[in-house]
Amino acid sequence: MNTLLKKYGFDANIYETEKELEAIISKKYTNMTKDNILKALSFIDLTSLHTSDTEKYIADFTNKVNSFKKKYPNYPLPASICVFPNFAKTVKENLTEKGVGITTVAGCFPSSQSFTDVKELECKHAIENGATEIDIVLPHSSFLSEDYERTKEELTRLRAATKGRILKVILESGALYKEGEKMGKNPIEIIAIASLLSLECGADFIKTSTGKQEPAATPIAALVMCKCIKYFYQINGEKRGFKPAGGISTTDDAILYLTIVKEILGEEWLTPNLFRIGASSLSDNLIMSLE
Repeated sequence: MNTLLKKYGFDANIYETEKELEAIISKKYTNMTKDNILKALSFIDLTSLHTSDTEKYIADFTNKVNSFKKKYPNYPLPASICVFPNFAKTVKENLTEKGVGITTVAGCFPSSQSFTDVKELECKHAIENGATEIDIVLPHSSFLSEDYERTKEELTRLRAATKGRILKVILESGALYKEGEKMGKNPIEIIAIASLLSLECGADFIKTSTGKQEPAATPIAALVMCKCIKYFYQINGEKRGFKPAGGISTTDDAILYLTIVKEILGEEWLTPNLFRIGASSLSDNLIMSLE
């Protein structure tokens, strides 16, 4: 897979990457503006992924989005509501606001440890029940075994199963980083290979984490993933999106990831079509900052 890194000109030097990240983080506070906080609200995939979720809870969760504009008429709505696939229909039946997507995690989230045909079926059921966006997890079982052909085959099949819908591939970047260190390999290189492989297999977005493992989203993974999106665009002329998720709850967190996207990919990526933030409590904290 080093050929993939060479193809896109990706430099996986850890020291240089950390140095670049420090320079970007130093610009974070210049982006702490009302305009950017408002933008951050519009990037959110408002998420509820609890074992205790019920149809009533998800209906009430959806109705909070429906009533948002009455309470905050000058603030943007979230990009989507993100739930387990069995609740896609509940969101669809209750959502009255236009322009808010219905995201479901699928493909045997969060472990992705099952048969590919089971994952395909779950994705198809989610779409049949109203999902407009599907978040799946990179199959670590084949990827970490360096069986890249099998990894590509599965991602390609799941891309086909979600045709016509937005597909986000979750790398679980924290786990990849830790596994890379355990194997004595460059963890940045492993995250870059996972990113580029997912993009080449048709991912509309690459996403950091499921939020079910620690560490979840990290700035260094975000930087690596955004650089891969940049190089993919430079080579192929196709813009793909980035979604950090997992542990992002404060205004400071949101602006940090916005800064990384802005510095690596540019202002044109600061749109819900290309940048999302997976979060459950972030919107409340952004509103507190604005108020």
